[in-house]
Amino acid sequence: MIPALSWRDGAETAGETARAVKRNEQADLSTRAGTALRAILIAAIENHPVLRASAQPKRISSLIVSRTGAGGGYGRHVDNAFMGHGAARLRTDLSFTLFLSAPQSYQGGELEIETAGFSQSVKLPAGDLVLYPSTTLHQVATVESGQRIVCIGWIESLVPDGADREILFDLENLKATLARTHSPQSEEMLVLSKVIANLLRKLSR
Repeated sequence: MIPALSWRDGAETAGETARAVKRNEQADLSTRAGTALRAILIAAIENHPVLRASAQPKRISSLIVSRTGAGGGYGRHVDNAFMGHGAARLRTDLSFTLFLSAPQSYQGGELEIETAGFSQSVKLPAGDLVLYPSTTLHQVATVESGQRIVCIGWIESLVPDGADREILFDLENLKATLARTHSPQSEEMLVLSKVIANLLRKLSR
């Protein structure tokens, strides 16, 4: 499916600042191959239980599939605070990169994410996704050889505060663990479900 895609200059979708440091290509997802791939990717992203528990998505942006060849990359930048237009406009609380090419098929191309006093370099197997705050400075290191193909997008969360999302994620993980040994109607599971639901009511925007 990916070999049938058609590509265009990725700078066309970059913001004014990022455009100067973006050196990649973007797939046309309006073609038959692009539409089929987009449907597969949307289903995989929207239905993944860990992503749903950690991001608490309210809306997910349109997807972008990018290809970066030798000499390409994406310099340090921060994502726009809002993406899309009209009814599709959303606040970017979280960014994600879903890796579509095997890490051994290209050299370089690591996603580098900066947080306070720390920088993380990420290069994952095909099919793995990294989720990170859209507020961070990040970049894609120069690809030295091969082709790096990824799907990227943004999430507006029901719970804007990252610390609140972490609390809910911990509780969802605890619920999943208890479900192995407790009935859904047990006192423990009912109370935990109540706590999660009431926190969502209190923290969501």
